[in-house]
Amino acid sequence: MKLGFICPNVPGHINPMTALARQLQARNHDVVFLYSSEAAGLPCVPADEDDQVNESIPEISKMQGDDALQFAAHVLMGQTESILQSLPDVVQKSGVDALLIDTVQIYAELGAMQLDMPYLHVANATHFDYSGHTPLCLYGRPHQTTPEALARNREDVAKFGKILENANADIKAYAEKAGLEIDWDDLSSTISPFASISQVPRAFDYETSHQSKFHLTGPFHDGNGREPLDFPWERLTGEPLIYASMGTILNGRADVFRTIVAALAKHKDLQLVLSIGDQIDPQQIGRVPSNAIILKRAPQLDLLKEASVCITHAGLNTVLESLAQGVPQVAIPVTFDQPGVAARIANKQTGVVTSLDKLTPNHLSDLLNEVLTNSSYRQNAGKLQNAIAEANGLSVAADLVEESLGVTDNIQARL
Repeated sequence: MKLGFICPNVPGHINPMTALARQLQARNHDVVFLYSSEAAGLPCVPADEDDQVNESIPEISKMQGDDALQFAAHVLMGQTESILQSLPDVVQKSGVDALLIDTVQIYAELGAMQLDMPYLHVANATHFDYSGHTPLCLYGRPHQTTPEALARNREDVAKFGKILENANADIKAYAEKAGLEIDWDDLSSTISPFASISQVPRAFDYETSHQSKFHLTGPFHDGNGREPLDFPWERLTGEPLIYASMGTILNGRADVFRTIVAALAKHKDLQLVLSIGDQIDPQQIGRVPSNAIILKRAPQLDLLKEASVCITHAGLNTVLESLAQGVPQVAIPVTFDQPGVAARIANKQTGVVTSLDKLTPNHLSDLLNEVLTNSSYRQNAGKLQNAIAEANGLSVAADLVEESLGVTDNIQARL
C-alpha cells in the first residue's frame, strides 16, 4: 500500500511523522510526504506554493497566547486551502492509496473526503478533545469532572470553533463547491472514521471517554532522521546539566532566553546548555556566564540523556523526549497545545509549571531548585520513562495504521 503523509513542515511535526513513516516503510509500504520539500530523506512531493507555515515563523515567534493561536489559525487555514485545491492532482500523480493527515492541518481531510479515499488522523502535537470530557489542550485547564468543569471545557471548544470560523471562509466555499455536507458547528464531524492516533502515552494523559477509533500509543521515536549537529562535548564539566529550549517556532523572544541565563547564573554548581533556534542572534542575549553553552541548535536527544532537568516551552515532543529519558521538567508554556502539555506535567507531577508573565530569574531559579531537590519529580518522570518503553508507541501506531486500513497480510506475517 502506498501511504501519503500531510503535515506542517516544521520539526515538531515532521520529526514524529517521519518516524512513523519509516516504521511503515520497514513493513514494505511505500511512503511519500506530500507538500514537503524535505522529509528526513524519505520520498516527498514539494508544494508548488510557498510554505506559508515556515514563512510565518519570524512573525509568530514573538507571539503568545490567543494572539499566536489566532494568527496560526489563519496561516494553517491558508495552507489547507492551497492543499485542497491541488490534492486531487497530487494524489493522482503520486499514486497514494490512503492519507495520514496531521490533526493540526485542520480540514485537509476534506480533500480525502472529496476523493472518497481512506484517511487517518495523526496527532503529532497533543490531540484535540472536542467532546468536552477532558480539557481542550489549547487552554491548559486542570482535568476535573465536575459539571462546572465540563461546561467550561465545552466553552473552550466553542471558543476554538470561533477562531476557526474566523479563518475558514475559503475552506467552507471549497466544501460547498465539492458537494460536501459538513457540520461546521461540530469540530469532530470530519475526524477520520478509520482511526485517530495520538503519540501521547496513555500514562501521561487524562482518563477520557474518546470515541472508539481514538488511540493513545506513546511517542513516535526511533532516534533517526535528525540533522547531524556539531556540539562541543569537551566543554561539559560533569556538573548537573540543565538543558533548555523554547522549541523551533515560539523562540523569538530574547528576554526569555536572558531570563533563563540569568537564573542559571545563580547556580554555579550547574551547567546550562541553551538551544535558542534561528530567530535571534546569540549576541542579543548579552553576557553569558562561564557555566553556560549557548547554540542556535543542539543535539537534543543526546543532551537529554545527560540532563538533570529540562527547561522547556512544554512542546509535546520535547516533553516526551525528556520523559523517555526520565528527565523532569520546568515548563514555560507559550501557546498552541503547550498549555495542555504543561497541565499534564502538573497532573502527573513530572515537573513544575510557570508562565511567561511570572518569569523572572529569581522565580525560575526557585523552580529549578524545587525540581532538583525534590526527588518525587524525577521518580515520577522515571515512572513515565518505564511506561513509554513498555508502550512501544511507534510499533503500536504502525499496527493501528495497518489494522485500520485492512492491511492484514503484514500483520499475519509478523504473528
